[in-house]
Amino acid sequence: MVVRVRVKPKSREPRIEEATDGTLVAWLRSPPIEGRANHELMERLAEHFGVPRSRVRIRSGSASRLKLVEIG
Repeated sequence: MVVRVRVKPKSREPRIEEATDGTLVAWLRSPPIEGRANHELMERLAEHFGVPRSRVRIRSGSASRLKLVEIG
């Protein structure tokens, strides 16, 4: 499954919610420096979907706030 995710780094409270257009919005604590936010995003999505972290992969947008993430 491939999901669209809009990332909001450096947030106070980490959470994941679904927007009205079906995009997931992920509030993350980590800053977008040296891939920290991407790493936290993959961990949170793995928890959210109940899959191992190794089954979550960013397909596109690794340097953008809007990402396509594959959950396998």
